[in-house]
Amino acid sequence: MKNFIEEVTWRGMLHDVMPGTEEHLLEQMRVAYVGIDPTADSLHIGHLVGVMLLKHFQLSGHKPLALVGGATGMIGDPSGKSNERNLLDEATLRHNQDAIKGQLSRFLDFTSDASNAAELVNNYDWMKEFSFLDFIRDVGKHITVNYMMAKDSVKKRLTGETAEGMSFTEFTYQLVQGYDFLHLYRAKKCTLQMGGSDQWGNITTGTELVRRIESGKAYALTCPLITKADGTKFGKSEGGNIWLDAERTSPYKFYQYWLNTSDVDAEKYIKIFTFLDKETIEKLIAEHNEAPHLRVLQKRLAEEITVMVHSQEDLNNAIAASQAFFSPSMDELKKLDEKTFLEVFEGVPQAELSMTDIETGLDMIAALAAKTNFLASNSDARRELKQNAISLNKEKVAEDYMISSKDLINNQFLLLQKGKKNYYVIKVK
Repeated sequence: MKNFIEEVTWRGMLHDVMPGTEEHLLEQMRVAYVGIDPTADSLHIGHLVGVMLLKHFQLSGHKPLALVGGATGMIGDPSGKSNERNLLDEATLRHNQDAIKGQLSRFLDFTSDASNAAELVNNYDWMKEFSFLDFIRDVGKHITVNYMMAKDSVKKRLTGETAEGMSFTEFTYQLVQGYDFLHLYRAKKCTLQMGGSDQWGNITTGTELVRRIESGKAYALTCPLITKADGTKFGKSEGGNIWLDAERTSPYKFYQYWLNTSDVDAEKYIKIFTFLDKETIEKLIAEHNEAPHLRVLQKRLAEEITVMVHSQEDLNNAIAASQAFFSPSMDELKKLDEKTFLEVFEGVPQAELSMTDIETGLDMIAALAAKTNFLASNSDARRELKQNAISLNKEKVAEDYMISSKDLINNQFLLLQKGKKNYYVIKVK
């Protein structure tokens, strides 16, 4: 039996833990769960800390349960939020659950015969037949309103200048989540719930129900909410969430997100989001500190997590696409498919031209100014061309160069460049 608390502590994954938890886990194999929001058919990297906790729990010899909140997803958790979430129907929740299990299977062992094989459970399965009257009689009477009002997640919603209050539906959320813990304690011998630090109040409501109704002992553990050193939100890019689903966030974009992590964050994230051991991580940090410009930490972090979430092939393609951008020739860029090409140059100004424009011959002045507005005027275009500052598909061109269909990358793109850093993409239709 591995010391789970010791493991998550050195990795910076422990925020709060109920006294006695470490001793409880060292006695024998235990069962713990993490709740996962099923409001989309993919996890995003904000979910990964909880998933990593479950995996470390399993690696320590214990049994992890991933609870998809089909019932709680119909209510909305007030923790850390200012508004209620949209409520989903059962069919959507079931679809989301199936998709999420597929993603979790890349981390957790659900299929082996081991006694600590992971299980996926859905609280809708035990809540759907629970009548309102039965719930308030069998569960609600054990927790006072005073106890519920004292929770930070409730107090934040009811106080402050922007307080909009909260519905009774959301107010009952902690009771429903608390009952999940009680149910899993009874049905699965689950004695530990884990989650983000904003979940402490909801989790301890569950331990209180186990104590009051079953006269049992249950435990709580939370991890820190992940932040970025620059104050911006972790797990977000300009395009929104960084998803685990390749259709929502491509492996290239996923890889780039981690590759662009700051030095401070990379040192923190490599402990949380990889399974590299302490000795390996300490060596990588030391190597990085000797030559930060080589970004050893960021590269290893991006490689490890991209393979874990996607595949080695996806990682290889992402690295190739990254290198293609900086390559002095077009050879690597020509190998990219349309989607990856556009992702590599995401944020770069673009224009669309017709194939007729190309087939009839497009002069460089028009390509730079009149047809695209890459440069402000024809005179600007002439000046830059005379100064040998313009490249077409990474090759320097003169004012008299005529663009034709033979210049098209994959029969549809032209890449203009002024100097080293100013790019412009023309898409031909």
